[in-house]
Amino acid sequence: MLEANSILRWCVCVPALRNLGKSGLRVSCLGLGTWVTFGGQISDDVAEQLMTIAYESGVNLFDTAEVYAAGKAEVILGNIIKKKGWRRSSLVITTKLYWGGKAETERGLSRKHIIEGLKGSLQRMQMEYVDVVFANRPDSNTPMEEIVRAMTYVINQGMSMYWGTSRWTAMEIMEAYSVARQFNLIPPVCEQAEYHLFQREKVEVQLPELYHKIGVGAMTWSPLACGIITGKYENGIPDSSRASMKSYQWLKEKIVSEDGRKQQAKLKELGHIAEKLGCTLPQLAVAWCLRNEGVSSVLLGTSNAEQLTENLGAIQVSKSFCHVIVARDLEGKKIELSSFMEGNLSKPDK
Repeated sequence: MLEANSILRWCVCVPALRNLGKSGLRVSCLGLGTWVTFGGQISDDVAEQLMTIAYESGVNLFDTAEVYAAGKAEVILGNIIKKKGWRRSSLVITTKLYWGGKAETERGLSRKHIIEGLKGSLQRMQMEYVDVVFANRPDSNTPMEEIVRAMTYVINQGMSMYWGTSRWTAMEIMEAYSVARQFNLIPPVCEQAEYHLFQREKVEVQLPELYHKIGVGAMTWSPLACGIITGKYENGIPDSSRASMKSYQWLKEKIVSEDGRKQQAKLKELGHIAEKLGCTLPQLAVAWCLRNEGVSSVLLGTSNAEQLTENLGAIQVSKSFCHVIVARDLEGKKIELSSFMEGNLSKPDK
């Protein structure tokens, strides 16, 4: 176990700014997400503490969604920004649309819900606009042209600066881009995708091609695999953990499954590497995501100040190892610590 000062010594670097895809929007390489935490797992006071730490550490990206805590997450985020008096122009605020209210017309990606849903989000956050509005998942019931036209409309109306996708396939993103080009509309600039040591294919195989072809970037979430990579589930399900919540039974089942047990075994190996690097396992995992140049920003989801401070330390850790070699270790290859350090990137045995 690392001492507190060993963790804190990593927290000396301000998050670097990266372009969101090939757009001109500059976002901090680490962002703060509000899924599960805001309006649910943590109090409003803790939420304010987390946003303050993030903002004062150089984080400018804050992500939410209309569905998070049934809209309460947006309310809390907006209240905090208003209370703190932060300049709106210094922030990058993103929200996501799909699951709104209970009525059929209050969900999906119809022109009606995109426009009304975004108006509702803006009212809850007490803002005139968001920087990026995401389509939170594909909608097979709505024609792609209608989706792209609606997103173009809210941008032209000043309700959002850009739009993006979340949980879309590469084919669906390419279709949206093609429709935008065909009708002189605005294409998406970013895909929000799950990315961590155990979930890699989409971000590492599919999205790089889209980035080079049409400029779509990657904003990734769940770098710790919903807390699995922290090692907290090694000896069971803690009462205060996300997997203990009724609405996250799927996560509990995933952890106790055969694949989950295999992942826990891999984490023990990575834990030794983290110890030798002088960092924590969560820092190693977040830093691994940051080492992917195709990732514009990694969204963090933390429930207390200690976790956030620890995760922010990944910025410094990311400069100390090669993520390609870490991936080799996950495949069961034995490596030496020296292979991780910059300036000594020996090729792993094939």
